[in-house]
Amino acid sequence: MAECNSELAAQAVALLKQNNLKLCFAESLTGGMISSGIVDVPGASSVFNGSVVSYVNDVKIRVLGVDPDVIAENTEVSYECSEQMASGAAKILSADIAISVTGIAGPGGDMPGKPVGTVFMGIYNRGEVSSVRLDLTGTRDEIRHQTAAEAFKKIIETVGA
Repeated sequence: MAECNSELAAQAVALLKQNNLKLCFAESLTGGMISSGIVDVPGASSVFNGSVVSYVNDVKIRVLGVDPDVIAENTEVSYECSEQMASGAAKILSADIAISVTGIAGPGGDMPGKPVGTVFMGIYNRGEVSSVRLDLTGTRDEIRHQTAAEAFKKIIETVGA
């Protein structure tokens, strides 16, 4: 799985370079794994501005600017929270593209309608914000690695579009 992720990360960096775009992340359940995958690629410094690991809600709120009411009404594992995380990261890290991830890697922590493996990914693309829900399966480690792979794929899709 790690080899696949490194290939995807390299593709993402190459596309970002070709398009002269800057990237950043806001990571919760992956705890910096996505950022680490990007900086493993030689030359990533020309496209990667940084990352916020916002593992707890207080950081999502204070650093990324997520509205506390969004978390109270929808939980931190939601479309709304992931979108605000991505927008906040893009703003504070001056990036064209921002990817955020928030979810439940397990083994516990599931919520009604949000079992282990539920991940929301926010995508900030040059001023436009969207999000997707991923329903992943596997161990905690597998879910985290799958999330990173999906983030790299989303960068490729977003920049290549």
